[in-house]
Amino acid sequence: MNEIDSTLARLLALHPKRIDLTLERMWRILAALGHPQRQLPPVVHVAGTNGKGSTIAFLRAILEAAGRRVHVYTSPHLVRFNERFRLGAVGEGRLASDAELAEALAVCERVNAGAPITVFEITTAAGLLLFARHPADVLLLEVGLGGRLDATNVIERPLATVMTPVALDHAEFLGDTVAKVAAEKAGVLKRDVPALVAAQPREALSVIERQAARVGAPVRIAGEDWIATEERGRLVYQDDAGLLDLPPPKLNGRHQFENAGLAIATLRSIAALDLPPSSFEGIAKAEWPGRMQRLSAGKLAALVPPGGELWLDGGHNPDGGRIIANALADLEEQENAAPAARLAQAARSIGLPAEEAGDLVAALDTVARLDLDPPPRILITGSLYLAGAALAQNGTPPG
Repeated sequence: MNEIDSTLARLLALHPKRIDLTLERMWRILAALGHPQRQLPPVVHVAGTNGKGSTIAFLRAILEAAGRRVHVYTSPHLVRFNERFRLGAVGEGRLASDAELAEALAVCERVNAGAPITVFEITTAAGLLLFARHPADVLLLEVGLGGRLDATNVIERPLATVMTPVALDHAEFLGDTVAKVAAEKAGVLKRDVPALVAAQPREALSVIERQAARVGAPVRIAGEDWIATEERGRLVYQDDAGLLDLPPPKLNGRHQFENAGLAIATLRSIAALDLPPSSFEGIAKAEWPGRMQRLSAGKLAALVPPGGELWLDGGHNPDGGRIIANALADLEEQENAAPAARLAQAARSIGLPAEEAGDLVAALDTVARLDLDPPPRILITGSLYLAGAALAQNGTPPG
């Protein structure tokens, strides 16, 4: 166990719950740290249910194509805890090193002095401390859970807030209707800060618009204030400022055109950034592991029958499932594509042949023995933690 793992193990004991939504503990530790949230580069705050990480990947790719230094805070990680903390530099930036992250966590642990705090809260504080110490042009800050009471909602005046598609998720914390979830997510909106809103269910959009009006946040909405569509294999984006004809996203799935459009709309709404039109071609370089990612090399990929394909996605809620299904349909999915092992019983209940396996290697060995014709397209999905385990076993962790 390395120093970071040891520290996280100690921090887990500081609060009886993994999730306890409130901002009181964050304000306390940030005050003890000297308010690093007030010393950050300009922030773009990203909330929503699905698509947050992909949208941040597009934002980062565009900004880096413009030569900007970009800090990034995301969660959860897939393989290494360090993936949550990317420090900006000209070019692609880098993940925080073990030494940097261990030291920031140690500082936070010391000033917290054993007081109750969740692991996400104290690691968010450590991230803000790291980002305040390193110069950058922009910090892309992803909400962890919800928005209103999320540990990241301590930024008084971001450059923009972003709302990706809202759907039911974590109902025990956010509410059992889309409207209730949207109300929690919309808690990140701030007065006079532009809010960029992806296409939403009607009940979610009405809640977001009411909250924006209440706090005085100008709203721009996909389909009303901009459009982003696939035309002849390219991304065509248009808003009041004009039209962009761009290369397609590298990320798979039709929804990625919409996520890329949301990122473009966000950056075009921030006049202070003054990005050149050519920088938006950076969407073609965006990468976000574990989201409709094809594994074409590695230990797991080598177990796929000749001619077959291995795909990985961290989708873990009903809306994420629909996104995966649409993406697979775009790949001309075969009717006999193999289901995930953990869904075996559900598959049997609707008449699909299914077998359970103890791990990914066993599952792939089982598929190989089926001798399917045509060769199968295999999907590993169910959670981001499973996606991370697959990348680690495949030997292709995110960098």
